Amino acid sequence: MRLGEKQELFAKLIAQHISWLIAQGYGVRIGDVFRDPRVHGAVGEKVGYGSAYSMHKDKCAADLNLFWDGKYLTKDKDHLESGEKWESRHPLCCWGGRFADGNHYSLTDGGRK
Repeated sequence: MRLGEKQELFAKLIAQHISWLIAQGYGVRIGDVFRDPRVHGAVGEKVGYGSAYSMHKDKCAADLNLFWDGKYLTKDKDHLESGEKWESRHPLCCWGGRFADGNHYSLTDGGRK
């Protein structure tokens, strides 16, 4: 799958996922989606925070900050329901709670998350 196709798939899936979260009663605030290489370095280059190989650099990852009854959900386990639902959406869907980054939702590419 070409990168552009993967970016379109990610946009479609993250929109569906956010709609589902809202329907479940969660509040959702969107964090990082794209990490500009001018600020964070190119793929493979570590500049600033985050992984050198982050899928944010390819516009295929988003950080979703979840709230329940106005309370910010900060623990990985707080995202378990959401993360498992995300993983069920497509074989490429990856949830960051599997590697201690619970608010990270991405598509995988060649081992990158």
